[in-house]
Amino acid sequence: MTEETKQVSVSRRIAAPAAEIFRVLAEPRRHVELDASRMLREAVFEGAISDVGQVFTMKMYYKPFGDYQMDNHVVAFEPDQRIGWQPVAGHGHPEPGSSWGQRWIFELSPDGPDATVVTQIFDLTDMAEQHRASIGQGETWLPGMTKTLERLDTLCTSG
Repeated sequence: MTEETKQVSVSRRIAAPAAEIFRVLAEPRRHVELDASRMLREAVFEGAISDVGQVFTMKMYYKPFGDYQMDNHVVAFEPDQRIGWQPVAGHGHPEPGSSWGQRWIFELSPDGPDATVVTQIFDLTDMAEQHRASIGQGETWLPGMTKTLERLDTLCTSG
């Protein structure tokens, strides 16, 4: 029996080549500029993501927890096409080493020579139902995901 895929997603057409957009997404230090949740503070990871299996750590802040870190395990890496990670609670988190099983994925599809449709996906497939319910089956993330793609657009098109 195959478990049903559970995802929410937002797409945006960005007037930039996929390679340029992918470069931004592959640099964890740039994620702070993209983040609409205002939870990301700083990348601990130096350099760019280059393969599945890498782990990049982000310093975070969430009022109930204070400062903490998330260790993001790269689960998808196809240059200029797809990049994704699964967060695992890190140092300072009340439950270090835990994961709800969610994945953040960006898919890039060329739309002409100088434009790309970017889709941000929040994949809840491997989350327990109680966690899915606590975040409205992922729907609570949609406004932030929309804002993240707006920020990505601005970063990639403002020169």
